[in-house]
Amino acid sequence: MKWNAWGDPQAAKPLSDGIKALLKQALGIEGPTTPELAITEVQVRPSALTDSDRAALEGVVGAQFCRTDDTSRLLHAGGKSTLDLLRRKDTGVQDAPDAVLLPGGEDDIVELLRICSQRRIAVVPFGGGTTVVGGVDPERGGFASVISLDLRRLDDLHSIDAVSGEAELGAGATGPRAEELLGAHGFSLGHFPQSFQFATIGGFAATRSSGQDSAGYGRFDDMVRGLRVVTPAGVLDLGRAPASAAGPDLRQLIVGSEGVFGIITSVRVRVHPVSESTRYEAWSFPDFATGADALRAVIQTGTGPTVIRLSDEAETGVNLATTESIGEQTITGGCLAITAFEGTAAHAESRHAETAALLRAHGATSLGEAPARGWEHGRFGAPYLRDSLLAAGALCETLETATNWSNVPALKAAVTAALSESLGQALVMCHISHVYPTGASLYFTVVAAQQGDPIEQWRRAKTAASDAMVRTGATITHHHAVGADHRPWMQAEIGELGVEILRSVKAALDPAGILNPGKLIP
Repeated sequence: MKWNAWGDPQAAKPLSDGIKALLKQALGIEGPTTPELAITEVQVRPSALTDSDRAALEGVVGAQFCRTDDTSRLLHAGGKSTLDLLRRKDTGVQDAPDAVLLPGGEDDIVELLRICSQRRIAVVPFGGGTTVVGGVDPERGGFASVISLDLRRLDDLHSIDAVSGEAELGAGATGPRAEELLGAHGFSLGHFPQSFQFATIGGFAATRSSGQDSAGYGRFDDMVRGLRVVTPAGVLDLGRAPASAAGPDLRQLIVGSEGVFGIITSVRVRVHPVSESTRYEAWSFPDFATGADALRAVIQTGTGPTVIRLSDEAETGVNLATTESIGEQTITGGCLAITAFEGTAAHAESRHAETAALLRAHGATSLGEAPARGWEHGRFGAPYLRDSLLAAGALCETLETATNWSNVPALKAAVTAALSESLGQALVMCHISHVYPTGASLYFTVVAAQQGDPIEQWRRAKTAASDAMVRTGATITHHHAVGADHRPWMQAEIGELGVEILRSVKAALDPAGILNPGKLIP
């Protein structure tokens, strides 16, 4: 990924005429694109590693896998949130980890954590670097130096149990790498978050990721059957059976722990045979409330779509769900819903028929396959568009939450109002993409004109939206995780005693406190 943008430079998305017209008409943005800061122009904070520290780390991984050059360090200087990308436009000194370490296996990690605990060097686990909540910021936490522990070399398929439908993958395997390895055996994981192309198996587990096929295959934490974790206190090997009554499930201490308790080295996951057939259909609802009621009926009835999502009127109006045609009015009025069904031809068709009948009964009108296929074609492209929007003087970011069905209208109204009031003239859009029998996730996209200090501008808006979530009884995050950005709201989420429990686990597994300082735990 680029050091100062979302991903592959070859996949960058210039603003279309339709988007430029929308920005000018809705938000008054028509300024020229700001020039990009070349990586050679960047001033990087000098590495604080001592010669002795570096020699000790190189002794474990080798000199070629202990990198202190500015380019390697900048590529690990944080995640891909709007705040991260705005910071990288700064002509001042950029912060970065003091070194990037690429261990070759679990034994390397055991020894690295021993050395870092002894020498008091902070350690930030790094997978794909796609976090949008400050989850890999190189915070020192009072330590003299900090290293980024890049797990990309741990990307193998360790084993596959075709009878049970389980596979064990190295934590550094990216989404495409995992699908390639599993596909060679006729299997798929079926986990496709928007970060899929770059994020890793270990990152999915560490953040409780949720993919776009969650209605069919569940969240990533539903897929986890076991994992291995290296902590400064020892190695954990968790998960023996599909289900157990042997006390609290210790896997749940690690899934969602964001690297503050240990380094996930491998994950055993549930997999399924590659689907024989996929059936698509898009739908239109007269309004968001009608569409939300329909999605609730589908998930509570259990008709079994693999994908089901609903855009509100604003998101439908700018065609945000189909990233190739944003700004073009391909759908007039109402709210767009997308459905897809995977499996055998007969199974996909039967589930489609039952869902379609239920949606029609709840006010839906079929739009055919085309909008659904358009969404699938462009579903990993939206983050690239944000890069161009930021360069053009727009502030663009996403945030998400979840709540019970009965609270969806109040939550949507509260967060929309908080963003609108904080930013003034803004385009606030929302969709439902993850559904449960008792509730749903709301995913907001907001675009406004940059004003004054855009970093402080977004901080105020994010704070207002987060306060609205807590005030309305929703979770502070459904799948983006906590990181540094949501940490101020964790005590409101889990209570003072819950925070003390996390601190106690941290003390037991990481006595020196070197792992990912400043994340998750208040």
